Amino acid sequence: MFDEAYRGKRVLLTGHTGFKGSWLALWLSHLGARLYGYSLPPQEPSHYALSGAQKLFAKEWLADISDYATLESALQEAKPEVVLHLAAQPLVRQSYKDPLETFHTNALGVANVLNACRKLESLRAVVIVTTDKVYDNKEWLYGYRECDALGGYDPYSASKACAEIIADSMRRSFFSLDDYGKKHSVLVATARAGNVIGGGDFSRDRLLPDLVRAAISREPASIRYPSSTRPWQFVCESLQGYLLLAQALLAGRIECASSFNFGPSGGQILRVSQVLELAQQEWEQIAYTIELDSSLHESGLLALDSSKASSLLGFSPLWSAKEAIQKSVAWYRAWSETSTILSQEQLGEYMDKMKECK
Repeated sequence: MFDEAYRGKRVLLTGHTGFKGSWLALWLSHLGARLYGYSLPPQEPSHYALSGAQKLFAKEWLADISDYATLESALQEAKPEVVLHLAAQPLVRQSYKDPLETFHTNALGVANVLNACRKLESLRAVVIVTTDKVYDNKEWLYGYRECDALGGYDPYSASKACAEIIADSMRRSFFSLDDYGKKHSVLVATARAGNVIGGGDFSRDRLLPDLVRAAISREPASIRYPSSTRPWQFVCESLQGYLLLAQALLAGRIECASSFNFGPSGGQILRVSQVLELAQQEWEQIAYTIELDSSLHESGLLALDSSKASSLLGFSPLWSAKEAIQKSVAWYRAWSETSTILSQEQLGEYMDKMKECK
């Protein structure tokens, strides 16, 4: 898979103790990468610990992305060839509670990472992970393209749009053509994924984790925006995109040193109410109440156009939104009822599917 691009490569993940970071560590381990991690300590419970991802790292640093001295020292010691930056404050409602923390982590964190990266002789590729919420959302019915305007009503969305602007500035200033037209050896790109779901996400104020907590406690979850639509996708779909993008950068494809959307196909853009129905079909204990909340703004319509990723990288979503929900709920049920962790099994299924489609 990925033409052995990662075998033996030194790869540093920021945010490696988080939901997506730990899933990505499992996949990179299968691909033969030598892993290093930089992140805050994991919260409990954590997919990082449950899945065994914590055993996969040659070395890790449990520190804040805002701690520049420690970050720079870690990168200098790890000597990565690839940096995948996932560390973030990832929650919209938390960004209303603490906007300064969100901007420090999500915007200045990217500046810290790229400034430290430009001092590395070993480095060849950097992927900065942002979000589908970086766009100036006009509530359009069609998917946003990478050339559409950036924006952000809430602090989270705005912080990620800032991260995109910072990444572009750093790329142009330090990682592009120099005064003599020589190509820099490091290529930098940003990745904007849809609403990622999957087992092991235990965050507050996220739909599936909230429903799972409701099922376990036998108390109904409070649902605020049942009519909102989102580009739901299984966690491995976004990770496929990140890995394809980093592979292209490692291959020196300078045309890929830009921004990319990684979202589901158009038919998989579901309303929250549809996700609720599908989740209940998989786990009858899931219960919820609708409590409309207009106190904090959240987008109603949101979709991504991933045709650029499809054309340049060969990105192709493999599981439908229904399959993503089924796999996610199955993970949580197995963990809750029998303490079984399905991460390796589901990753194996996804990798097999990817091989079939190649």
